[in-house]
Amino acid sequence: MTTATHPGKRASTRDLILDRAYAMASNDGLEGLSIGTLATGVSMSKSGVFAHFGSREELQLAVLDVAAQRFMAKVLLPALRQPRGLPRLRAIVGNWFEWTREHQSGCVLLSAASEYDGRNGALHDKVVSQQVDWRGGLQTAIAQAVMEGHLRADTDTAQLAFEIYALMLGLHHDAGLFGFDEAGQRAAQAFERLWRSWQS
Repeated sequence: MTTATHPGKRASTRDLILDRAYAMASNDGLEGLSIGTLATGVSMSKSGVFAHFGSREELQLAVLDVAAQRFMAKVLLPALRQPRGLPRLRAIVGNWFEWTREHQSGCVLLSAASEYDGRNGALHDKVVSQQVDWRGGLQTAIAQAVMEGHLRADTDTAQLAFEIYALMLGLHHDAGLFGFDEAGQRAAQAFERLWRSWQS
C-alpha cells in the first residue's frame, strides 16, 4: 500500500528547498549549488531533492525564477503605487538601491549574468530573457515619464535604460567591495545628474 503525498506538503517542501537553494546561490552563485550540500541543509536525501526538480539544471532555473520574483516584488511592484512618470522611475531606482543594500554580498541575478553570459543552453537563455524583460520594464517607465512631460520628448528610452542599469551595476560593484554607504552616496549623486541630463 502506498501513501500519496499531500499536494500542499509537496509544495511547501519544494518552497523550502528553493529558499535554501536561493540562499546558497546568493553566496556561491548558481554554479556553486551542490545537491549534496543542499540536501543536507534541508535534511533530505539527494534523491528526495531530485524528486522535486529532476535535475540540477531544473533546480537552477527554478532558483532564477525565485530570484526574479523577489526582485520584482521588492523593486517594481511597490513603485507602481507612485504616479506615472519621474516619481515612479525614481521609486524604481530607490527600491533598487534598497535591494542592493540587502544583497551587497551577492545577487543571484547579477551573478547569473556573469556566470552564463558566454555559454549556451537553458540557463543562458533564461538569464537573457529575464534581463530583456527587466530592461523593457525600465523603458516602459521611462516612456511614461516622457509622456508626462517629466523627460524630454526626444529621450532615447533604450539609452536611458542602459545608463540606469550601468549605474546600478556600478553601485552593486562598489557596495560589495567598499560598503554600501559610500557607494550609495556616489550613485545617488550620479542619478541626480542623470535625471537632469534628460530633462528639458
